[in-house]
Amino acid sequence: ETLQRIVSTLANKNDEIHNFIDMLNHTIKNVQVNSSNVISELDEEFDGLYSILDEMKGSMANAIQQEEAHKIQALQDQLSQCSNALESSEELLELAAQSLDIKDPVEFLKVENIEWIVTMASAFRISLKPKVSDSMTHLMVDFALERRMLQSVKFLPVPKPPEIDLAACLVADNCITVSWKMPEEDSRIDHFVLEYRKTNFDGLPRVKDEQRWELIDYIKATEYTLSGLKFDTKYINIRVQACNKAVAGEYSDPVTLETKAFVFSLDSTSSHLNLKVEDTYVEWDPTGGKGQEKIKGKENKSRSGAPSPKRTSISARSSARGSRDHFTGESYTVLGDTAIESGQHYWEVRAQKDCKSYSVGVTYRNMGKFDQLGKTNSSWCIHINNWLQTTLSAKHNNKTKTLDIPVPDRIGVYCDFDGGQLAFYNANSKELLHTFRTKFTQPLLPGFMIWCGGLTVSTGLQVPSAVKTLQKSENGLSGSTSSLNNIA
Repeated sequence: ETLQRIVSTLANKNDEIHNFIDMLNHTIKNVQVNSSNVISELDEEFDGLYSILDEMKGSMANAIQQEEAHKIQALQDQLSQCSNALESSEELLELAAQSLDIKDPVEFLKVENIEWIVTMASAFRISLKPKVSDSMTHLMVDFALERRMLQSVKFLPVPKPPEIDLAACLVADNCITVSWKMPEEDSRIDHFVLEYRKTNFDGLPRVKDEQRWELIDYIKATEYTLSGLKFDTKYINIRVQACNKAVAGEYSDPVTLETKAFVFSLDSTSSHLNLKVEDTYVEWDPTGGKGQEKIKGKENKSRSGAPSPKRTSISARSSARGSRDHFTGESYTVLGDTAIESGQHYWEVRAQKDCKSYSVGVTYRNMGKFDQLGKTNSSWCIHINNWLQTTLSAKHNNKTKTLDIPVPDRIGVYCDFDGGQLAFYNANSKELLHTFRTKFTQPLLPGFMIWCGGLTVSTGLQVPSAVKTLQKSENGLSGSTSSLNNIA
Protein backbone atom coordinates (compact mmCIF):
# COMPACT_ATOMS: atom_id res chain seq x y z
CA GLU A 1 0.00 0.00 0.00
CA THR A 2 2.86 2.34 0.83
CA LEU A 3 4.55 1.56 -2.48
CA GLN A 4 1.24 2.07 -4.28
CA ARG A 5 0.84 5.51 -2.71
CA ILE A 6 4.40 6.43 -3.65
CA VAL A 7 3.89 5.19 -7.21
CA SER A 8 0.61 7.10 -7.47
CA THR A 9 2.25 10.26 -6.11
CA LEU A 10 5.16 9.89 -8.53
CA ALA A 11 2.79 9.33 -11.45
CA ASN A 12 0.88 12.48 -10.54
CA LYS A 13 4.15 14.35 -10.25
CA ASN A 14 5.18 13.07 -13.68
CA ASP A 15 1.90 14.34 -15.12
CA GLU A 16 2.57 17.73 -13.55
CA ILE A 17 6.08 17.78 -15.02
CA HIS A 18 4.72 16.83 -18.46
CA ASN A 19 2.19 19.64 -18.23
CA PHE A 20 4.89 22.03 -17.08
CA ILE A 21 7.16 20.99 -19.98
CA ASP A 22 4.30 21.59 -22.42
CA MET A 23 3.74 24.98 -20.83
CA LEU A 24 7.47 25.83 -21.12
CA ASN A 25 7.56 24.79 -24.78
CA HIS A 26 4.46 26.86 -25.43
CA THR A 27 6.07 29.80 -23.65
CA ILE A 28 9.25 29.44 -25.73
CA LYS A 29 7.20 29.52 -28.92
CA ASN A 30 5.35 32.58 -27.64
CA VAL A 31 8.67 34.31 -26.87
CA GLN A 32 9.89 33.61 -30.40
CA VAL A 33 6.66 34.79 -32.00
CA ASN A 34 6.44 37.89 -29.81
CA SER A 35 10.12 38.73 -30.43
CA SER A 36 9.57 38.45 -34.19
CA ASN A 37 6.50 40.70 -33.91
CA VAL A 38 8.43 43.27 -31.89
CA ILE A 39 11.31 43.27 -34.41
CA SER A 40 8.81 43.79 -37.24
CA GLU A 41 7.29 46.70 -35.36
CA LEU A 42 10.79 48.09 -34.70
CA ASP A 43 11.60 47.87 -38.44
CA GLU A 44 8.36 49.70 -39.22
CA GLU A 45 9.16 52.45 -36.72
CA PHE A 46 12.70 52.94 -38.10
CA ASP A 47 11.49 52.77 -41.70
CA GLY A 48 9.02 55.49 -40.81
CA LEU A 49 11.82 57.53 -39.23
CA TYR A 50 14.05 57.02 -42.30
CA SER A 51 11.18 58.12 -44.51
CA ILE A 52 10.70 61.31 -42.48
CA LEU A 53 14.46 62.06 -42.62
CA ASP A 54 14.60 61.44 -46.39
CA GLU A 55 11.62 63.74 -46.88
CA MET A 56 13.21 66.44 -44.72
CA LYS A 57 16.56 66.06 -46.56
CA GLY A 58 14.89 66.43 -49.94
CA SER A 59 12.94 69.50 -48.79
CA MET A 60 16.05 71.18 -47.36
CA ALA A 61 18.19 70.33 -50.44
CA ASN A 62 15.48 71.84 -52.63
CA ALA A 63 15.57 75.04 -50.56
CA ILE A 64 19.37 75.25 -50.97
CA GLN A 65 19.10 74.75 -54.74
CA GLN A 66 16.44 77.44 -55.00
CA GLU A 67 18.63 79.84 -53.02
CA GLU A 68 21.60 78.99 -55.26
CA ALA A 69 19.58 79.63 -58.44
CA HIS A 70 18.27 82.93 -57.04
CA LYS A 71 21.74 84.22 -56.16
CA ILE A 72 23.35 83.11 -59.43
CA GLN A 73 20.57 84.79 -61.42
CA ALA A 74 21.02 88.04 -59.49
CA LEU A 75 24.82 87.99 -59.98
CA GLN A 76 24.51 87.12 -63.67
CA ASP A 77 22.13 90.06 -64.17
CA GLN A 78 24.66 92.32 -62.44
CA LEU A 79 27.50 90.84 -64.53
CA SER A 80 25.58 91.53 -67.73
CA GLN A 81 24.98 95.15 -66.69
CA CYS A 82 28.68 95.60 -65.91
CA SER A 83 29.73 94.09 -69.27
CA ASN A 84 27.38 96.40 -71.19
CA ALA A 85 28.59 99.44 -69.23
CA LEU A 86 32.22 98.49 -69.86
CA GLU A 87 31.66 98.08 -73.60
CA SER A 88 29.95 101.48 -73.79
CA SER A 89 32.74 103.11 -71.81
CA GLU A 90 35.42 101.74 -74.14
CA GLU A 91 33.61 103.24 -77.15
CA LEU A 92 33.39 106.63 -75.41
CA LEU A 93 37.06 106.48 -74.45
CA GLU A 94 38.02 105.87 -78.07
CA LEU A 95 35.81 108.76 -79.21
CA ALA A 96 37.24 111.04 -76.54
CA ALA A 97 40.84 110.09 -77.46
CA GLN A 98 40.15 110.94 -81.11
CA SER A 99 38.74 114.31 -80.05
CA LEU A 100 41.80 115.04 -77.92
CA ASP A 101 44.08 114.35 -80.91
CA ILE A 102 42.59 117.30 -82.84
CA LYS A 103 45.19 120.12 -82.70
CA ASP A 104 43.18 122.79 -84.51
CA PRO A 105 40.98 124.66 -82.04
CA VAL A 106 38.45 125.42 -84.71
CA GLU A 107 38.13 121.77 -85.63
CA PHE A 108 37.99 120.75 -81.93
CA LEU A 109 35.03 123.05 -81.31
CA LYS A 110 33.19 121.42 -84.16
CA VAL A 111 32.95 118.16 -82.11
CA GLU A 112 29.44 118.49 -80.56
CA ASN A 113 28.71 117.73 -76.88
CA ILE A 114 31.62 115.34 -76.50
CA GLU A 115 32.03 116.41 -72.87
CA TRP A 116 28.35 115.83 -72.04
CA ILE A 117 28.36 112.44 -73.72
CA VAL A 118 31.35 111.23 -71.72
CA THR A 119 29.90 112.62 -68.49
CA MET A 120 26.70 110.61 -68.98
CA ALA A 121 28.52 107.31 -69.45
CA SER A 122 26.70 104.40 -67.72
CA ALA A 123 29.93 103.35 -66.04
CA PHE A 124 29.59 106.32 -63.70
CA ARG A 125 26.15 105.06 -62.44
CA ILE A 126 26.75 101.37 -62.05
CA SER A 127 27.28 99.86 -58.52
CA LEU A 128 30.43 97.89 -58.02
CA LYS A 129 29.04 95.96 -55.00
CA PRO A 130 27.54 92.48 -55.54
CA LYS A 131 23.80 92.48 -55.09
CA VAL A 132 23.91 89.15 -53.14
CA SER A 133 26.45 87.48 -50.92
CA ASP A 134 28.11 84.25 -51.78
CA SER A 135 27.48 83.00 -48.23
CA MET A 136 25.13 80.00 -47.78
CA THR A 137 25.58 79.67 -44.01
CA HIS A 138 21.96 80.67 -43.33
CA LEU A 139 20.95 77.30 -44.78
CA MET A 140 23.20 75.24 -42.55
CA VAL A 141 21.62 72.77 -40.08
CA ASP A 142 22.64 71.61 -36.64
CA PHE A 143 21.29 68.19 -35.67
CA ALA A 144 23.11 68.05 -32.34
CA LEU A 145 19.86 68.20 -30.32
CA GLU A 146 18.07 65.76 -32.61
CA ARG A 147 21.09 63.46 -32.53
CA ARG A 148 21.03 63.45 -28.75
CA MET A 149 17.28 62.78 -28.82
CA LEU A 150 17.73 59.88 -31.22
CA GLN A 151 20.55 58.50 -29.17
CA SER A 152 18.29 58.62 -26.11
CA VAL A 153 15.52 56.58 -27.78
CA LYS A 154 14.82 53.49 -25.68
CA PHE A 155 12.11 50.91 -25.33
CA LEU A 156 8.85 52.31 -23.96
CA PRO A 157 8.77 52.14 -20.16
CA VAL A 158 6.00 50.16 -18.47
CA PRO A 159 3.49 52.61 -16.94
CA LYS A 160 3.27 52.64 -13.17
CA PRO A 161 0.04 51.48 -11.52
CA PRO A 162 -2.55 54.25 -11.03
CA GLU A 163 -3.75 55.12 -7.54
CA ILE A 164 -7.52 55.03 -6.96
CA ASP A 165 -8.69 58.05 -4.94
CA LEU A 166 -11.21 56.56 -2.53
CA ALA A 167 -12.23 59.98 -1.22
CA ALA A 168 -13.29 61.05 -4.72
CA CYS A 169 -15.22 57.83 -5.49
CA LEU A 170 -19.00 58.06 -5.24
CA VAL A 171 -21.72 55.39 -4.95
CA ALA A 172 -25.22 56.79 -5.58
CA ASP A 173 -28.23 56.47 -7.90
CA ASN A 174 -27.23 52.94 -8.91
CA CYS A 175 -24.01 54.36 -10.31
CA ILE A 176 -20.38 54.18 -9.20
CA THR A 177 -18.01 57.03 -10.07
CA VAL A 178 -14.37 55.92 -9.84
CA SER A 179 -11.54 58.47 -9.73
CA TRP A 180 -7.81 57.80 -9.92
CA LYS A 181 -4.45 59.51 -10.52
CA MET A 182 -0.96 58.56 -11.62
CA PRO A 183 1.79 58.53 -8.94
CA GLU A 184 3.81 60.80 -11.23
CA GLU A 185 3.24 62.66 -14.50
CA ASP A 186 3.57 60.42 -17.56
CA SER A 187 2.97 62.06 -20.94
CA ARG A 188 3.18 58.71 -22.72
CA ILE A 189 -0.09 57.40 -21.21
CA ASP A 190 -2.56 56.79 -24.02
CA HIS A 191 -5.58 55.42 -22.12
CA PHE A 192 -6.74 53.53 -19.04
CA VAL A 193 -8.49 50.19 -18.49
CA LEU A 194 -10.97 49.74 -15.62
CA GLU A 195 -12.09 46.36 -14.31
CA TYR A 196 -14.76 45.60 -11.72
CA ARG A 197 -16.49 42.59 -10.22
CA LYS A 198 -19.21 42.06 -7.65
CA THR A 199 -18.57 40.24 -4.40
CA ASN A 200 -20.17 39.62 -1.03
CA PHE A 201 -16.88 40.07 0.82
CA ASP A 202 -15.19 43.18 2.14
CA GLY A 203 -11.81 42.91 0.41
CA LEU A 204 -10.65 40.58 -2.34
CA PRO A 205 -13.13 37.79 -3.17
CA ARG A 206 -12.34 34.32 -1.93
CA VAL A 207 -11.14 31.98 -4.64
CA LYS A 208 -14.14 29.68 -4.44
CA ASP A 209 -16.55 32.59 -4.79
CA GLU A 210 -14.51 34.65 -7.20
CA GLN A 211 -16.42 36.21 -10.07
CA ARG A 212 -14.89 37.24 -13.37
CA TRP A 213 -13.76 40.79 -13.98
CA GLU A 214 -15.89 43.04 -16.19
CA LEU A 215 -13.70 45.28 -18.40
CA ILE A 216 -14.08 48.88 -19.58
CA ASP A 217 -11.36 49.76 -22.13
CA TYR A 218 -9.96 52.93 -23.75
CA ILE A 219 -10.84 55.40 -21.01
CA LYS A 220 -9.12 58.69 -21.81
CA ALA A 221 -9.92 60.57 -18.57
CA THR A 222 -8.91 59.75 -14.99
CA GLU A 223 -12.54 59.26 -13.94
CA TYR A 224 -15.29 56.92 -15.06
CA THR A 225 -18.92 56.34 -14.03
CA LEU A 226 -20.39 52.83 -14.06
CA SER A 227 -24.12 53.36 -14.56
CA GLY A 228 -27.24 51.21 -14.70
CA LEU A 229 -25.93 48.71 -12.16
CA LYS A 230 -28.11 46.38 -10.12
CA PHE A 231 -26.62 46.13 -6.66
CA ASP A 232 -27.51 42.55 -5.86
CA THR A 233 -24.28 42.05 -3.88
CA LYS A 234 -22.86 43.90 -0.93
CA TYR A 235 -19.53 45.07 -2.35
CA ILE A 236 -17.74 45.71 -5.64
CA ASN A 237 -14.00 45.38 -6.38
CA ILE A 238 -12.42 47.92 -8.74
CA ARG A 239 -8.93 48.19 -10.24
CA VAL A 240 -7.36 50.37 -12.97
CA GLN A 241 -4.31 50.02 -15.23
CA ALA A 242 -2.53 52.60 -17.41
CA CYS A 243 -1.54 51.86 -21.02
CA ASN A 244 0.83 53.61 -23.40
CA LYS A 245 1.11 52.92 -27.12
CA ALA A 246 2.78 49.57 -26.72
CA VAL A 247 2.33 48.16 -23.24
CA ALA A 248 -0.06 48.04 -20.29
CA GLY A 249 1.21 48.56 -16.76
CA GLU A 250 0.34 46.70 -13.62
CA TYR A 251 -3.13 47.10 -12.14
CA SER A 252 -3.69 49.43 -9.24
CA ASP A 253 -4.30 47.96 -5.81
CA PRO A 254 -7.96 46.86 -5.92
CA VAL A 255 -10.36 48.89 -3.81
CA THR A 256 -13.63 47.62 -2.38
CA LEU A 257 -16.65 49.92 -2.45
CA GLU A 258 -19.78 49.12 -0.49
CA THR A 259 -22.83 48.85 -2.73
CA LYS A 260 -25.28 47.41 -0.25
CA ALA A 261 -28.86 47.46 -1.53
CA PHE A 262 -32.15 45.88 -0.50
CA VAL A 263 -33.10 42.91 -2.69
CA PHE A 264 -36.30 40.95 -2.19
CA SER A 265 -38.92 38.99 -4.11
CA LEU A 266 -42.67 38.80 -3.65
CA ASP A 267 -43.64 35.88 -1.39
CA SER A 268 -46.29 33.99 -3.36
CA THR A 269 -46.63 31.35 -0.63
CA SER A 270 -48.62 33.69 1.58
CA SER A 271 -50.35 35.91 -0.99
CA HIS A 272 -54.10 36.19 -1.51
CA LEU A 273 -55.45 33.52 -3.86
CA ASN A 274 -56.82 36.22 -6.15
CA LEU A 275 -53.28 37.41 -6.88
CA LYS A 276 -50.92 36.09 -9.53
CA VAL A 277 -47.43 36.51 -8.12
CA GLU A 278 -44.05 36.26 -9.79
CA ASP A 279 -40.64 37.35 -8.49
CA THR A 280 -41.19 41.11 -8.84
CA TYR A 281 -44.69 41.31 -10.34
CA VAL A 282 -48.17 40.89 -8.87
CA GLU A 283 -51.48 41.01 -10.70
CA TRP A 284 -55.06 40.82 -9.46
CA ASP A 285 -56.82 37.73 -10.83
CA PRO A 286 -60.65 37.67 -10.62
CA THR A 287 -60.71 33.93 -11.47
CA GLY A 288 -59.68 33.08 -7.93
CA GLY A 289 -56.05 32.13 -8.53
CA LYS A 290 -56.48 29.36 -11.09
CA GLY A 291 -53.09 28.52 -12.54
CA GLN A 292 -51.43 30.03 -9.50
CA GLU A 293 -50.29 26.68 -8.13
CA LYS A 294 -48.03 26.15 -11.13
CA ILE A 295 -46.28 29.43 -10.47
CA LYS A 296 -45.99 28.70 -6.76
CA GLY A 297 -44.73 25.19 -7.34
CA LYS A 298 -42.07 26.47 -9.68
CA GLU A 299 -41.08 29.16 -7.22
CA ASN A 300 -40.97 26.72 -4.30
CA LYS A 301 -38.80 24.40 -6.33
CA SER A 302 -36.41 27.16 -7.32
CA ARG A 303 -36.09 28.25 -3.70
CA SER A 304 -35.78 24.83 -2.14
CA GLY A 305 -31.97 25.02 -2.04
CA ALA A 306 -29.68 27.13 0.13
CA PRO A 307 -30.72 30.76 0.50
CA SER A 308 -29.18 33.22 -1.95
CA PRO A 309 -26.18 35.05 -0.49
CA LYS A 310 -27.41 38.29 -2.02
CA ARG A 311 -30.39 38.31 0.34
CA THR A 312 -29.07 36.72 3.47
CA SER A 313 -26.11 39.11 3.39
CA ILE A 314 -28.39 42.14 3.35
CA SER A 315 -31.07 41.31 5.87
CA ALA A 316 -32.65 38.32 7.56
CA ARG A 317 -35.13 36.35 5.51
CA SER A 318 -38.54 35.93 7.01
CA SER A 319 -38.21 32.92 9.31
CA ALA A 320 -41.91 32.14 9.13
CA ARG A 321 -42.14 32.28 5.33
CA GLY A 322 -44.72 29.80 4.09
CA SER A 323 -46.16 29.22 7.56
CA ARG A 324 -48.60 32.14 7.49
CA ASP A 325 -52.12 31.57 6.30
CA HIS A 326 -53.06 32.94 2.90
CA PHE A 327 -54.45 36.46 2.97
CA THR A 328 -58.14 36.24 2.32
CA GLY A 329 -61.35 38.23 2.20
CA GLU A 330 -60.71 41.71 0.80
CA SER A 331 -57.08 41.73 1.89
CA TYR A 332 -55.61 41.31 -1.61
CA THR A 333 -52.12 41.39 -0.16
CA VAL A 334 -48.66 40.01 -0.90
CA LEU A 335 -45.54 40.62 1.18
CA GLY A 336 -41.84 40.66 0.40
CA ASP A 337 -39.83 37.60 1.35
CA THR A 338 -36.96 39.52 3.03
CA ALA A 339 -37.22 41.45 6.29
CA ILE A 340 -35.65 44.80 7.13
CA GLU A 341 -33.97 44.81 10.52
CA SER A 342 -31.58 47.77 10.20
CA GLY A 343 -30.11 50.30 7.80
CA GLN A 344 -31.48 52.49 5.01
CA HIS A 345 -33.19 50.88 2.03
CA TYR A 346 -34.99 51.94 -1.14
CA TRP A 347 -37.23 50.27 -3.72
CA GLU A 348 -39.68 51.41 -6.38
CA VAL A 349 -43.14 50.35 -7.54
CA ARG A 350 -44.81 50.97 -10.89
CA ALA A 351 -48.55 50.40 -11.39
CA GLN A 352 -50.30 49.48 -14.63
CA LYS A 353 -52.29 52.30 -16.18
CA ASP A 354 -55.59 50.48 -15.66
CA CYS A 355 -54.86 49.72 -12.01
CA LYS A 356 -57.94 50.70 -9.98
CA SER A 357 -56.77 50.44 -6.39
CA TYR A 358 -53.48 49.61 -4.74
CA SER A 359 -51.41 50.21 -1.59
CA VAL A 360 -47.64 50.28 -1.07
CA GLY A 361 -45.95 50.19 2.34
CA VAL A 362 -44.43 48.05 5.10
CA THR A 363 -45.72 45.90 7.91
CA TYR A 364 -44.59 43.81 10.85
CA ARG A 365 -44.80 40.04 10.44
CA ASN A 366 -47.89 39.82 12.66
CA MET A 367 -50.31 41.05 9.99
CA GLY A 368 -53.48 38.92 10.08
CA LYS A 369 -54.93 37.20 7.03
CA PHE A 370 -57.96 39.54 6.98
CA ASP A 371 -55.88 42.67 7.71
CA GLN A 372 -55.29 45.38 5.14
CA LEU A 373 -52.21 47.62 4.86
CA GLY A 374 -52.59 50.81 6.86
CA LYS A 375 -55.59 49.58 8.82
CA THR A 376 -53.50 48.12 11.66
CA ASN A 377 -51.12 49.75 14.12
CA SER A 378 -48.29 47.61 12.72
CA SER A 379 -48.52 48.66 9.04
CA TRP A 380 -47.89 51.91 7.15
CA CYS A 381 -48.72 52.66 3.51
CA ILE A 382 -49.91 55.09 0.89
CA HIS A 383 -53.06 54.16 -0.99
CA ILE A 384 -54.07 55.10 -4.55
CA ASN A 385 -57.72 54.90 -5.61
CA ASN A 386 -58.53 55.27 -9.33
CA TRP A 387 -62.23 54.39 -9.38
CA LEU A 388 -64.36 57.53 -9.84
CA GLN A 389 -61.58 60.03 -9.27
CA THR A 390 -57.91 59.57 -8.51
CA THR A 391 -56.97 60.07 -4.88
CA LEU A 392 -53.75 59.59 -2.94
CA SER A 393 -53.75 59.06 0.81
CA ALA A 394 -51.48 57.98 3.68
CA LYS A 395 -52.78 55.26 6.01
CA HIS A 396 -51.74 53.91 9.42
CA ASN A 397 -53.67 52.41 12.34
CA ASN A 398 -56.95 52.69 10.36
CA LYS A 399 -56.48 56.47 10.05
CA THR A 400 -56.31 58.17 6.66
CA LYS A 401 -54.82 61.46 5.51
CA THR A 402 -55.64 62.62 1.97
CA LEU A 403 -52.61 63.98 0.13
CA ASP A 404 -53.27 66.78 -2.35
CA ILE A 405 -50.50 65.68 -4.69
CA PRO A 406 -50.66 64.27 -8.26
CA VAL A 407 -50.26 60.50 -8.31
CA PRO A 408 -46.94 59.53 -9.97
CA ASP A 409 -46.69 56.56 -12.30
CA ARG A 410 -43.73 55.28 -10.28
CA ILE A 411 -43.42 55.43 -6.48
CA GLY A 412 -40.15 55.26 -4.53
CA VAL A 413 -40.15 53.84 -0.99
CA TYR A 414 -37.39 54.85 1.44
CA CYS A 415 -37.09 53.09 4.79
CA ASP A 416 -34.64 54.20 7.46
CA PHE A 417 -35.20 51.50 10.07
CA ASP A 418 -32.78 52.85 12.67
CA GLY A 419 -33.87 56.47 12.12
CA GLY A 420 -37.56 55.59 12.29
CA GLN A 421 -38.54 56.99 8.90
CA LEU A 422 -40.71 55.64 6.10
CA ALA A 423 -40.92 58.06 3.15
CA PHE A 424 -42.65 57.86 -0.21
CA TYR A 425 -41.45 59.72 -3.31
CA ASN A 426 -42.31 60.44 -6.90
CA ALA A 427 -39.60 58.14 -8.27
CA ASN A 428 -39.20 60.25 -11.42
CA SER A 429 -38.88 63.73 -9.91
CA LYS A 430 -37.83 62.60 -6.37
CA GLU A 431 -40.58 64.87 -4.98
CA LEU A 432 -41.52 63.87 -1.44
CA LEU A 433 -45.10 62.55 -1.18
CA HIS A 434 -45.33 61.69 2.52
CA THR A 435 -43.19 60.68 5.50
CA PHE A 436 -44.09 58.51 8.51
CA ARG A 437 -41.88 59.02 11.56
CA THR A 438 -41.97 56.41 14.31
CA LYS A 439 -39.80 53.94 16.21
CA PHE A 440 -39.81 50.54 14.54
CA THR A 441 -39.76 47.80 17.18
CA GLN A 442 -39.90 44.70 14.94
CA PRO A 443 -38.49 43.65 11.55
CA LEU A 444 -40.40 45.10 8.60
CA LEU A 445 -41.62 43.38 5.45
CA PRO A 446 -42.49 45.27 2.23
CA GLY A 447 -46.23 45.02 1.64
CA PHE A 448 -48.43 45.45 -1.44
CA MET A 449 -52.20 45.35 -1.82
CA ILE A 450 -53.89 45.50 -5.24
CA TRP A 451 -57.34 45.28 -6.75
CA CYS A 452 -57.84 45.29 -10.55
CA GLY A 453 -54.47 45.73 -12.22
CA GLY A 454 -50.82 44.88 -11.66
CA LEU A 455 -47.72 46.16 -9.87
CA THR A 456 -44.05 45.82 -10.81
CA VAL A 457 -41.45 46.10 -8.04
CA SER A 458 -37.84 47.20 -8.64
CA THR A 459 -35.33 46.13 -5.98
CA GLY A 460 -31.54 46.17 -5.63
CA LEU A 461 -31.52 49.99 -5.88
CA GLN A 462 -29.20 52.41 -4.16
CA VAL A 463 -30.80 55.20 -2.14
CA PRO A 464 -30.88 58.06 -4.70
CA SER A 465 -28.70 61.06 -3.88
CA ALA A 466 -31.75 63.34 -4.22
CA VAL A 467 -33.54 61.32 -1.53
CA LYS A 468 -30.50 61.55 0.76
CA THR A 469 -30.48 65.32 0.27
CA LEU A 470 -34.19 65.63 1.07
CA GLN A 471 -33.80 63.48 4.17
CA LYS A 472 -31.18 65.88 5.47
CA SER A 473 -33.49 68.82 4.94
CA GLU A 474 -35.53 69.62 8.06
CA ASN A 475 -37.90 71.74 5.99
CA GLY A 476 -38.64 68.78 3.72
CA LEU A 477 -39.41 66.55 6.68
CA SER A 478 -41.60 69.04 8.53
CA GLY A 479 -43.50 69.85 5.35
CA SER A 480 -44.89 66.31 5.12
CA THR A 481 -45.37 65.52 8.79
CA SER A 482 -48.87 64.57 9.84
CA SER A 483 -50.70 63.29 12.87
CA LEU A 484 -50.32 59.79 11.44
CA ASN A 485 -46.53 59.91 11.67
CA ASN A 486 -46.21 59.73 15.42
CA ILE A 487 -48.52 56.76 15.92
CA ALA A 488 -46.33 53.71 16.59
